[in-house]
Amino acid sequence: MPLLIRMGRDLVKLTLDGRSRVTPILQTPFDELSGMISPDGHWLAYESNSSGHFEIWVRPFPNTTAAQDQVSTSGGTRPVWAHRGKELFFLGADGALMRVQVEATETKWSSLSPTRVLAPGYYPGTGNPNRSYDVSPDGQRFLMIKAASADSTTVPPNIVVVQHFDEELKRLAPAK
Repeated sequence: MPLLIRMGRDLVKLTLDGRSRVTPILQTPFDELSGMISPDGHWLAYESNSSGHFEIWVRPFPNTTAAQDQVSTSGGTRPVWAHRGKELFFLGADGALMRVQVEATETKWSSLSPTRVLAPGYYPGTGNPNRSYDVSPDGQRFLMIKAASADSTTVPPNIVVVQHFDEELKRLAPAK
């Protein structure tokens, strides 16, 4: 699958076949960011400020000039496809995680209205269009960074990193 990168404020495709070709996908006077190709390879979800503020849009892929549909209804950034391609997630303007149910074939696209999955309170990332969350393969869990609380009575955020866990696993459960 091609890698989408940001070049200026347009979306381009970087083909990694030894020649590293860069091909424009979407070039408009507006900003297009965070391009994500659907798991079946037929749809491109991205954020654009063509309406005056950032919203989530979907276009056919690779023929991105054929049509476009607005998915978000009151702002959106950082789209992520569910692994089966039947749902599209994004961050709403307030930072809430939103979900859109998708009905799509190779040539036809439709979606329901966005619904809130998680309330705001997770780190959205700042200053760049890179996403700061991911969706589990079954679409039921999310990996997100919890925003630090301003309340000084709460436990400060921490992370535990386990290095060389495989050695401990071998010790606890030796191979037979």
